[in-house]
Amino acid sequence: MTPSHTIAVLGLGRMGHTIASRLACRHRDVVGWTRSGRTSPTVRTTADPQEAVAKADLVLLALFDGPACRQVLDDIHDSLRTDTIVLNTSTIAPDEAAHLARRLGPLYVHAPVLGSVPAAADGTLEILTAADPVVYDRVRPVLEALGTVRPVEDAATAAALKLIANSSLAGSVLALRDSLQQADALGLSRARVLDVLELGHLGPLVARKRSFLSHGPTAPTAQFTVGALAKDMALLAAASNVPLRCGSVLADAAADPEADITAAAMAPATEDAVLEPLRAYIRGHATGDPAHFRAAFLPTAHIEGIREGAFVSWRLDDYCALFPGHPAPDEPARARRIDSVDVHGTVATATMTLQHGPDRFTDVFLLVRTGDDWRIANKAYHRHC
Repeated sequence: MTPSHTIAVLGLGRMGHTIASRLACRHRDVVGWTRSGRTSPTVRTTADPQEAVAKADLVLLALFDGPACRQVLDDIHDSLRTDTIVLNTSTIAPDEAAHLARRLGPLYVHAPVLGSVPAAADGTLEILTAADPVVYDRVRPVLEALGTVRPVEDAATAAALKLIANSSLAGSVLALRDSLQQADALGLSRARVLDVLELGHLGPLVARKRSFLSHGPTAPTAQFTVGALAKDMALLAAASNVPLRCGSVLADAAADPEADITAAAMAPATEDAVLEPLRAYIRGHATGDPAHFRAAFLPTAHIEGIREGAFVSWRLDDYCALFPGHPAPDEPARARRIDSVDVHGTVATATMTLQHGPDRFTDVFLLVRTGDDWRIANKAYHRHC
């Protein structure tokens, strides 16, 4: 594909616009189109997608999701030349990528990219590319203008690998969130914490996002949004049919889905109102006073688990009757900690570890918000042998 051939870039969001601008700056004949009607100071645009693709040797898709890709391809299908290559950089599900590959045949290249806006601008993207060998030879100069090509055997595999890569990013964002929340609880300065985190495994992420992490809402425009990453995690969970906790956590982590992913790392710690019934539960065990359990649980709550090999389900009154009103003799040696809390609107789940002498328990809680307060609706436990 020589520089004189036209490239139509469909989708001029953050990545699409940056890709189109880089190709235009490298003397490619680029025309852009976007569903929003956005124009560009650096790329020639048109309001008509059919016009954009009518003379194009290459149509590059940089769209939000699979449905957007299908809709746009439906709209332009009759205007595509018979030898036009469709290069799809969008992050979509593996089955969606496989469907497009079957529909368009050898002229379809699935090429999701690793890296965000700065990498696209610098031409340092990592590009997972599934392409027919003959077609790859035609499109390779364009791909190499954007970054390093990583050949993949088929479209579905390329799409799946992109989702896996983004899952590691999601995990890193949430690990960073946990570190910052713990540092805040310890009263450590943000600058010092970021200095130390840059030295560790989260270093590359912290270095890239330091301006966001330091300045919060006043930081520059998002490079990769919370909403887009949450969408990718939902696609991965659906494709694998394996639970993926970070997807729901990300979806609830930031009020604005258009915020940079760093907003999820800077989410505030769990509100004290959610933690209070869990702390009351801990006080009940520490003191042996059942009044703390009555403050922690709803009156309708049940406490369930396996006791001496049999399933038990206590009503709250029955559970409270197990406690004598004074601490256990070995209370100074006992320990309890809240391991996790996930809040989803008016409901929350939590886990806790209790070390009571030689016995270790994992408690799992369902909490609900009632008015301005939170209470434990039910608890299940496991005693580790």
